[in-house]
Amino acid sequence: MEVVRVVSLVPSLTEAVAVTLPGALVGATDWCSHPVGLDVVRIGGTKNPDVPAVVALRPDLVVANEEENRAVDLAALRAAGIEVLVTEIRRLPQALRELERVLRACGALSRPRWLDEAEAAWSGVAVPERRSRAVVPIWRRPWMVLGSATFAGDLLARLGVDNVYAGHAERYPRVPLDELRASGADLVVLPDEPYRFTADDGPEAFAAPAALVSGRHLTWYGPSLGEAVGVLGAALRTAGA
Repeated sequence: MEVVRVVSLVPSLTEAVAVTLPGALVGATDWCSHPVGLDVVRIGGTKNPDVPAVVALRPDLVVANEEENRAVDLAALRAAGIEVLVTEIRRLPQALRELERVLRACGALSRPRWLDEAEAAWSGVAVPERRSRAVVPIWRRPWMVLGSATFAGDLLARLGVDNVYAGHAERYPRVPLDELRASGADLVVLPDEPYRFTADDGPEAFAAPAALVSGRHLTWYGPSLGEAVGVLGAALRTAGA
């Protein structure tokens, strides 16, 4: 079977394609940090890809995401005659289905082992007896948090952490710090991306205990999913969740 030339505009999908189909990926964004040492042409950011540079790579397929990439850029690629596969991922089961769809489109003849292992790992998570209510900032200056229908929120819920703003009208609302403090949350979950929260930058703003977590394991849907249960669970337990 002829190898499909793929450009990925999403870090999660970049890792999934590169691990599953070595040699298929010819271009990726500047934010595609995994696998470590990935040697492909960089074509700009997820929100501002260099469309002519993507076209020049002559890809058979560009993989994208409805949340991470702009419709105007995807339309420009299609206008140039390039096939674009756009994923929609807001819950774990949807992520598993979409990952398989992407990999098949990129030339995979079977479901990769890492995807089976990721599904098994999450299927084995027991329903927590004790649940925490958390706010999950993803940015500060201004403060922004996880809102409704987010993949990260779904993962946390499966681990016993309910997002206070899961019912918000927006997926990533801006919420003043005073409101966050008064939300009644008994936990603050602080990932290290997109904003890099650290022990010295974030926890001091809240009275509630803070769980510093790996953003890649909380927000990426790819090979990292298999170890995310253990990585996130350990960080949450350390914070007392």
